[in-house]
Amino acid sequence: MNPIKTRREGAILEVTLDRPKANAIDLETSKIMGDVFLEFRDDPELRVAILTGGGEKFFCPGWDLKAAADGDAVDGDYGVGGFGGLQEMRDMNKPVIAAVNGIACGGGLELAISADIILAAEHATFALPEIRSGTVADAASVKLPKRIPYHIAMELLLTGRWFDVQEANRWGLVNEILPADQLMDRAWELARLLASGPPLVYAAIKEVVRDAEDAKFQDAMNRITKSQLPSVEKLYRSEDQLEGARAFAEKRDPVWKGK
Repeated sequence: MNPIKTRREGAILEVTLDRPKANAIDLETSKIMGDVFLEFRDDPELRVAILTGGGEKFFCPGWDLKAAADGDAVDGDYGVGGFGGLQEMRDMNKPVIAAVNGIACGGGLELAISADIILAAEHATFALPEIRSGTVADAASVKLPKRIPYHIAMELLLTGRWFDVQEANRWGLVNEILPADQLMDRAWELARLLASGPPLVYAAIKEVVRDAEDAKFQDAMNRITKSQLPSVEKLYRSEDQLEGARAFAEKRDPVWKGK
């Protein structure tokens, strides 16, 4: 059975990691996920993705240790996009929403923080327990201290302790907490809102954010003003740029074409 289920509605793609019992990711699953997100990235008709887990208990616990015991190498080929197909996907200039429906630990938490917006069910729990198995949460070690206060991130990385969704929300790691039966409805509501927005602007925002992450403010601004960011240049020379101005002047809603 395919461990990845997809549902497409208009410009929205829902991706469900459904690999009983716990939605753990082995090498083959990671490669499938990479192919799915690559297709999403390159499909001009798709504008927003939702990532969630199958079942009611697990979003994703990360790396499949049983598969590792059977021969999957932890440093093996995860496919395009790296582990889970998302966290190293180059030029992912479309919004991705993570709908965390349960346990998200290890690589599962790293997968969630690779999204742009995180919604979580009120029973969701989180951890980075790699320390206990003698390994490193590599992607989280790179990303987490930039997303939440440094000392909190280091505590979570160094202790591997569990924390609940309320704490995740308090540190700004989760955007919204929802009853489990409302999680996907809210994810789709938000996805439809984003899908109605300007895709070229979204692409420019995501590229600017990525480019500026480790840059000084003026250096980042210079790259924009000197036409060094492709998505920004495409936006400024697009039909959508003119449509936005016309719609404002004509006091109507804009019609975005992504061109």
